[in-house]
This record gives sequence, C-alpha cells and structure tokens, in this order.
Amino acid sequence: MEETYTDSLDPEKLLQCPYDKNHQIRACRFPYHLIKCRKNHPDVASKLATCPFNARHQVPRAEISHHISSCDDRSCIEQDVVNQTRSLRQETLAESTWQCPPCDEDWEKDLWEQTSTPFVWGTTHYSDNNSPASNIVTEHKNNLASGMRVPKSLPYVLPWKNNGNAQ
Repeated sequence: MEETYTDSLDPEKLLQCPYDKNHQIRACRFPYHLIKCRKNHPDVASKLATCPFNARHQVPRAEISHHISSCDDRSCIEQDVVNQTRSLRQETLAESTWQCPPCDEDWEKDLWEQTSTPFVWGTTHYSDNNSPASNIVTEHKNNLASGMRVPKSLPYVLPWKNNGNAQ
C-alpha cells in the first residue's frame, strides 16, 4: 500500500491521457494537459464524466456511479467533511455558551466625579481661574531643538496641496 501511495504522488510518473491513448503525460503536467486535450477532442469529452472527488479522473459516463462509490479520493474528501462538521459543531457550542460579563461602568457618573485636570496640549500644568492653583505659572514645553520654533500659523496653501499649479 505504501509503495502505491508514494508512486501515485511521483510528479515524474507517466499517465495515459483519457482523450488520446497515444499521449503519455508526466503527473505534474497532467491537469494542464487534460484541459487542453478536452478542447481538442470534444467528441471524446462528451462521452466522459469528471469524478467529483478528483478532476483528474475522467470516466465513461456509464461507469461514473460505480467509480464514485469506489474512488480512492472519496475517503479523503469524506474525512475532510467530517472534520469540518465536527469543528463547526464545537464552534457553535462555544458561541452559544458564552455570556457577556456584567458591566459596572457608568461613564456619565465618572464624568461628573472626575477630579483630575483635562489634558491641554503644550502645557505641563492646567489651572482654571477658580482653583487655588491659579497663581501657578504654566510652563510651556515642546520637543523642538533649541533655536527652532513652532510656526504661528499655517500657510494659506500648503505646498503639497497646490493641485499641480507651479508657484
């Protein structure tokens, strides 16, 4: 059995074309040859049926039901279907038993109870006029090298958005 299995996977093994008995094709080229030869021999192609388990199996129409019941590739496909069905059942079971955990958050309550100061870009301290810390001078900090400054405004037209007009 092992020798037959290894032999069937050999890409250099010669296979006989079902459309023209004189054609001996390497196994690795066989699917391409079948497509080409099927077009060249439509009369023979109309008498053959394709196996649903392996498209390389071209069988006379009268024998297709017997071939389907005894095809070696059938067991591989059936095993894949069984495995997919089992995994689908397990996924469905896992999804149906999961429950959302209870939520303890109340964002509106948190907003009213918030005591920390909001983030303000470019400052290390923030104070409003009503707080006791309003007399602290806010310190501006940036990450630019010394001698560099942030522009006070953007140009009216950005150079990369000039719509192809040279300026």
